[in-house]
Amino acid sequence: MTKQASALDDPPVGLTLTLLAVNGLLCAVLSVLFLPTWIGAVPFPISILAAAVVNVILVIAARSVGGKVSSGFIPLAGWGVGYVLCMIGGPGGDVLLLATSRTLLLAIGALLPALGYLWFASMKTAARQV
Repeated sequence: MTKQASALDDPPVGLTLTLLAVNGLLCAVLSVLFLPTWIGAVPFPISILAAAVVNVILVIAARSVGGKVSSGFIPLAGWGVGYVLCMIGGPGGDVLLLATSRTLLLAIGALLPALGYLWFASMKTAARQV
């Protein structure tokens, strides 16, 4: 394989990280939209678990593409932007996220596993450098 052919096969790192940030934003919007799901008379916010799993997968992908632990924060920044945008009222005064306990659980449940993974990865990287 020639050097030119292999350069065309790999997408640029910046483009890939940008797409992962957009995926984080879309994950936030979809998890907010599916937050008020009910099974019968019981609230069942399965989107919290789905957002946690997807955020960890996005962070792992960003870290493997970027090569650094800090690049794993890019999808989480996209998720945070999407979460804040859902808090802002629309033109008719409609708000997707209300001040309820599920809103707080979504933020904690979606970000904590991904941040825990990044902390563990940074401690592992620091231990290798010592």
